[in-house]
Amino acid sequence: MKRQIPRKHRKYYEAIIQLRPASYPIIKFVKDIIKKREDVFISREERQKTGIDLYISSKSLAMTIGRMLKKRFGGKIILSRSIYGVQKASSKRLYRLTLCYREEESAKDL
Repeated sequence: MKRQIPRKHRKYYEAIIQLRPASYPIIKFVKDIIKKREDVFISREERQKTGIDLYISSKSLAMTIGRMLKKRFGGKIILSRSIYGVQKASSKRLYRLTLCYREEESAKDL
C-alpha cells in the first residue's frame, strides 16, 4: 500500500520533538509511531550535539508521542510554544509546539 502524499508543503511543520539524549530505541519508537499515521510526516531531522530534533506536521500527535514516551521510558517532558502567525479570517494566533523529551539519568545507565 502506498503512503498518501500529504497536502501540506513538504517543509511544513507544526511541532518539533527534541529527543535528549537520542538513543536508538527512543528514535525508532517515535519514528514508528509517525509512520503508522498516513496524514503525518517528518519534514526535517536535525542532529544536535546532545540529540536529535524531528520536525513533524501535527501538534496533536506530538503531544500524544510525549505522553507515550513518558509512560514507556520514563523521563521528563518540557513543552513550550512559539507564535508563528495570525489567521487572517479570525485574527487567531497560530502557535508551533516544541516538545523536549529528556531521559532520566538512571535510564541512560541501563
